[in-house]
Order: sequence, then C-alpha cells, then structure tokens
Amino acid sequence: MLPPIEKFDSSIGVRIYRMPVLAFPTLLAYTYLLVGACTPTLVDCGSGYGDSNDHLIAALKAVQSDFGEKLELQDIQRIFITHGHIDHHGGLSFIRQKLHGAKVGIHPLDRRILVAYEERVVVSTKNLRVYLQRAGVSEKRVQDLLNMYGFAKRLITSEKVDFLLEEGTEIDGMTFIHAPGHCSGQVCIRIGDVLLTADHILSRITPHQAPESITHYTGLGHYLDSLEKVKRLDGVRLGLGGHEEPITDIYARIEGIKEDHHRKLERILDIIRGAENPVTISDVSKAMYSEVHGYQVLLALEEIGAHIEYLYEHGELAVCNLDEIEQSDNPVLLYRTS
Repeated sequence: MLPPIEKFDSSIGVRIYRMPVLAFPTLLAYTYLLVGACTPTLVDCGSGYGDSNDHLIAALKAVQSDFGEKLELQDIQRIFITHGHIDHHGGLSFIRQKLHGAKVGIHPLDRRILVAYEERVVVSTKNLRVYLQRAGVSEKRVQDLLNMYGFAKRLITSEKVDFLLEEGTEIDGMTFIHAPGHCSGQVCIRIGDVLLTADHILSRITPHQAPESITHYTGLGHYLDSLEKVKRLDGVRLGLGGHEEPITDIYARIEGIKEDHHRKLERILDIIRGAENPVTISDVSKAMYSEVHGYQVLLALEEIGAHIEYLYEHGELAVCNLDEIEQSDNPVLLYRTS
C-alpha cells in the first residue's frame, strides 16, 4: 500500500504534488508534479522497474481526479531529473513517451548518464571493480557485488537531454542549487519557500555516500560542502526529499546529518586505532556493518570508503604498504592512523 499523494503550496504560486512510487521492492521514492504558476513539470520519474511506471501514471491521473487539477498527461511539457541515480531517472523512456515528448533537463555533470548511459555503466563498473579490489574484497565477492550492481541497469537505455539545470539557473521563478556529494550532478530545486531536496537531504537517514575515487564530484568532502551551501539559503520553510517524510526544519536536519557523519568518522578512527595490524576498507566495513547482506554489503563498502577517503585526505590516516603499491598494479590498500 503506497502512501497518499500530498499537495503543498509554495510562496510563488506553484502547487507541488508529492507522488509515491515503489522504485524497487524495498525502496519507496517520491516524484513531484509542479503546476500553477509554472509550465506543468514532472520532477523525477521513478526507476522504471516493477510497478514503478504504473504507480507514476496512476498518481498523475489521481492528481486530476482527486485534486481537481485540469491537467492531461500531454499538458506536462518538462521533466527535471534531480540526479542520475536509477530510482530517479529509470522510468524516463516510458514516461517521456506517455507525455508525448516532454523536454528533459538535468545538471551537466549527470548529463552523460542519460545521453550515454551504456558508456557510463561500463566506465562506472570498471571504477567500482578497481575500488573493491583496493578495498580488500575477495575476487568472488567482487564479482557477486558487480552482478548485483548491474542488474537493474541493464533495463535502461540512453535518452536525449534538451536543457541543463546549472547552478543558479532560473525557470518560472524556480532556482537550481548544485549540491554534489550523493551524486555528481545532484540539484536541489528552490520553489519560493519550499526546497525540493531530492536525495541531498532526507528526513531520517543520512543520504548514501560513495568515494570520489569511483565517481568525480561525489565523496564526503563535496557532500559536507553542499550541506553548507544549502544551509546558507534563507527562508526555506519546507524540504521535500526523494524519499521519506517532508522536512519541517531543513536547517536543524542539516546539523543532524553533519553530526552523524562526524560520529561515523570518529568510530572509524577508533576501529583503526584499536586494530593490531593495518586494516582495509573491507575490514572496517565488516566491523561497523557486520549484519548487512546482499546489496547492502556494497552500500556499506562505499559508505566506509567515502569516510576513509575523507580521513585520508584530511591527514588522519596513512597508507602503509607503499612498497606493494609501487610494485603492483592494483593492490589492496592498508590503512593506519597518522
């Protein structure tokens, strides 16, 4: 049973409909329909997996029937993609056909994910393989994780991008804030006193982080800088994310997320200090997330890697098997505290 569709009014006359879709069996995502003082616009479009497309079409029709919006599908002329993760853009090919060719916009750093999707999958998979090997993951486990990583991605094809959502762009009174970290081209959309935070700020969990060694413009350093950028925005009354509940105080939520990451950094330092020998990213991941299984193992390895990368960049950690690194193509990296 999906949560109900919700309507929110912004201070600039744009009505915002928050529409749930089941992106994956255990992942609920939110898409948004913007109407009123703007060209009818869809923000994100689910994963295209399972029932996600059906949920999106049903929600768009329900906005008309249940909320009285005089809006046909073909009236929706634009699609904003907040970032290039599959639970937000995977349904693009399907919904674009239903909307009779609506124009699509995304940030420049995520543009190639849409226009050259097959290329990006090959490159990102290779980068991930190298990362997992350096993290100390066994070759069999590496292949298992890569198979899980690529499963849903095989269902997606490249799509045309019609315009770019660059930092500071203004469309119908809405402005776009580039907030890299969770994803390279992550944007938040300011609609008067409402901020569509996408996956940059969520109400309960801290958004997933992966190391920049896998994808440029991700990583914890970029993410924390982006939190500070959003914190400097004045007058945001409400945050609406790509998952979870609305955020009634984004400023307090930003502080909570920062505190969570600082606790995680300290926990990682404690684990490495307490180890008898230098440790790998995989060692730390097992120590902190010993109960995870399946795809969550990959997410844990990326999350720990992002934090270890941050600690290394800030001089808190050292790599100690330099001879092996110098003589080998892609050895496991061993860390100790500086």
